[in-house]
Amino acid sequence: MLPGRRSKKMSAHCSGCVFTVCVCVHSKVVATPPPSSINIPRFYFPKGLPNCAANYDEAIAKIEAAFTEFEEEKADIYEMGKIAKACGCPLYWKAPMFICAGGERTGFVSVHSFIATWRKLLHSCYDDASKFVYLLAKPGCNYLEQEDFIPLLQDIVDTHPGLTFLKDAPEFHSRYITTVIQRIFYTVNRSWTGKINMTELRRSNFLQTLALLEEEDDINQITDYFSYEHFYVIYCKFWELDTDHDLFIDPKDLARYNDHASSSRIIERLFSGAVTRGNSVQREGRMSYAEFVWFLISEEDKKNPTSIEYWFRCMDMDGDGVLSMFELEFFYEEQCERMEGMGIEPLPFQDLLCQMLDLVKPECKITLRDLKRCRMAHIFYDTFFNLEKYLDHEQRDPFADLDSDGPEPSDWDKYAAEEYEILVAEETANEQLREGSFDDDYESDELTVSSDIGNKMDMLVISDLSA
Repeated sequence: MLPGRRSKKMSAHCSGCVFTVCVCVHSKVVATPPPSSINIPRFYFPKGLPNCAANYDEAIAKIEAAFTEFEEEKADIYEMGKIAKACGCPLYWKAPMFICAGGERTGFVSVHSFIATWRKLLHSCYDDASKFVYLLAKPGCNYLEQEDFIPLLQDIVDTHPGLTFLKDAPEFHSRYITTVIQRIFYTVNRSWTGKINMTELRRSNFLQTLALLEEEDDINQITDYFSYEHFYVIYCKFWELDTDHDLFIDPKDLARYNDHASSSRIIERLFSGAVTRGNSVQREGRMSYAEFVWFLISEEDKKNPTSIEYWFRCMDMDGDGVLSMFELEFFYEEQCERMEGMGIEPLPFQDLLCQMLDLVKPECKITLRDLKRCRMAHIFYDTFFNLEKYLDHEQRDPFADLDSDGPEPSDWDKYAAEEYEILVAEETANEQLREGSFDDDYESDELTVSSDIGNKMDMLVISDLSA
């Protein structure tokens, strides 16, 4: 029996082998085709979405027709306004167009040189932001730096009807231009890199505001970026602090702003390099006018996104992206000392911390995102380093401003309007006092001194700002 069982197993095993071989020999091996490639349409257009229906020849013909109005078909910088409109661009693009086409070297732009430049632009840039960067940026760059805006703004100073009075005060040109550039970067350069890219330009309202300049003769009606009244307020505030008029202020000078409202600890942080670019502020312990523009707007409008980031950088002493209890107590400690000096009993830190957590409602620790989301960042910041505004908030309902219907002027716009009225009233009173009290000789001497100060102020230059 044993031999029989073995033979059956072997037979079964052998038959299995035969069966397996037969399957391998006779079955067809079907090759699986590779998956067909998925055709994903292009979705990223850094220079705008190309318009297949655009008729470039028609656009060039309009430009050629515009040049025929000029002698020898050459245009100077003032005549470039007609060319800008023929290109379908805002009027104040004319200076960048003139320079990009080589007009700065020769004093004029010929029809041939401009069309060559414009044709190249049309075939590589497809929206206003990319065209604007192409015209203003240095060769090979796809971003704008501060000095790239100077020709554009100088042309606005020279030709805008709302700034004609500046023709008699050329020493103010560079100061106004510096102010506008800082306001542009403060609002548009959300990355804090000191370089405005096309995406930031598209997300801002700068190009739309620039286009409004040709429609509005009163430049003070355009409060974003270009208002002369806003510049006047900023510069006068700086001039009051800059007692030696060397165009720089030190921590002691800045501490005098708004009657020492800001704490010494936050001023130390301002000069630590937390919100300034370069080493001059830390090494030399002084702040330029350009950097003061950022400080003043941030101080007077703490609801602004850039302002929220500005003060967060100052309070986040270790740069870890969160405000720790140590950092909060560090700044509040000085507030307590100042209140005690005024005879005011301060709230204990633990109680204040509970209030701030209820105000901000952080997910875990207090972050920049929490402060932007809560809409109460201005109250939070003033609590820790601006005593005057902190005491003012204590007398009011913090949620009152949130109940207003419709758009309202920003805190900065309100501040600038109020301060301008005060400055004008003071200037009028001073003029009346001088006319009634001073003799002609004294007035002549005073004018000579003012002229000398004006020459010192004319040294103002564009300085890089801070991240």
